[in-house]
Amino acid sequence: MNYELTKHAQKALEERGIQIEWLERTLSAPECVLPDSSDATVERYFRPIPEFGGRILRVAVNTSVEPNRVVSVFFDRTMKGKL
Repeated sequence: MNYELTKHAQKALEERGIQIEWLERTLSAPECVLPDSSDATVERYFRPIPEFGGRILRVAVNTSVEPNRVVSVFFDRTMKGKL
């Protein structure tokens, strides 16, 4: 998947210790994709990350632009046990 990172997403990766490989794995093979409830142009990609205790990585992607734009990335506690 071709993508670019917003400044917010870049900062989130650094501050939260999220590896770019985990982000790319989630983008290329999400276990679940859901629409964003507040922005129709954004989709949320989810994938458990075994190297991080199986926690669920959530990547919010604006899919209405090319390349797709990663707007946010974090471990989503609300998805624990759902994937």
